[in-house]
Amino acid sequence: MKPMLDDMLEPSMDFSRAPFRFDHRIAAEARRADLSGAGRDLHFQPRTLIFLEGDEVESVFQVVDGAVMLYKLLPDGRRQVVELLGAGDVFGFSPSPVRDCSAETLVATHCAAHDRGTVERSPALARRLSARLYAQLCTLHEHVMLLGRKSAMERIASFLTRCIPGRGHHGCPGPRDGDDHANIRLIMTRQEIADYLGLTIETVSRSFTKLKRRGVVSIGKLDEIYVHDVCRLCRLTGTHLTRGRWCSSHMEKIGHRSLC
Repeated sequence: MKPMLDDMLEPSMDFSRAPFRFDHRIAAEARRADLSGAGRDLHFQPRTLIFLEGDEVESVFQVVDGAVMLYKLLPDGRRQVVELLGAGDVFGFSPSPVRDCSAETLVATHCAAHDRGTVERSPALARRLSARLYAQLCTLHEHVMLLGRKSAMERIASFLTRCIPGRGHHGCPGPRDGDDHANIRLIMTRQEIADYLGLTIETVSRSFTKLKRRGVVSIGKLDEIYVHDVCRLCRLTGTHLTRGRWCSSHMEKIGHRSLC
């Protein structure tokens, strides 16, 4: 199945949405769009293995609600988390007859499963899934930049910013007057974050501690992060926006100490 680029683009697609901004509004939109469609409804408990790398490709999946982690393992056991998926995202495609990665749920997840043959025979379904894949490809471009060029602190700041719905991407509305905090509940362990960002778990922990010491965040439990100033966190990503008055790069030139 090789849909043309014009068929893959849909005017309603939001290319700015990161796949791991697990926003209840996005999940509701996914349900209203009836993502389950002609597919089989599948419900998975948290931390459930959906398929393993090397399994035969029989179905492709679309997340209706929840979160899925895709990863690859090296022979010595090292792991790279290659993609994090939320409501609307598609996974399970492979250019070969076997899976090229493993898939595991992070939270309770509802998916629609489509037989590979059904997708190939349905142009409408193929266009819908391909459009979502195109949006995910754009997000993967950003992840390549993160892994290839960003410092450890920039990677951590990018990860946290993407966990805040609506912030840190094109169309960001900026802070509300006098209120620019955010609460983040992490659904990944420190090791999983490290495997996604190409860091060691020690570096991830040190970076969180540095952000806490400088007053950017507060950490309650291991999975609870309170961001005091979202714009300041965004400016630490290395790719912050520069068009909004609240995001201009000159705002922290005076008196700002680098965290990198």
